Amino acid sequence: MDVICIETQAFDELIDQVVARVLEQKKEVPKWISPEEAMEMLNITSKTTLQRLKNEGHIGFSQPMKKLILYDRESILAYLEKHAQKPF
Repeated sequence: MDVICIETQAFDELIDQVVARVLEQKKEVPKWISPEEAMEMLNITSKTTLQRLKNEGHIGFSQPMKKLILYDRESILAYLEKHAQKPF
């Protein structure tokens, strides 16, 4: 077993960096996402395909204003999980 000795100041800086990295990775993800983000998650490039998935009820959406449609991130993840192929 190796023993590593470092100065207190260096240790404190290391801890600060680790905490900052953990907090950065723990950013809260929004429930509602834009059509562009939804298309990226689904790995599609066609707005028509996104609209078809919405119209057929495969993914959830909200329309707070006439021309603004937001998509439910959890419903997209559930759709992807539902269609995932399990290994043998």
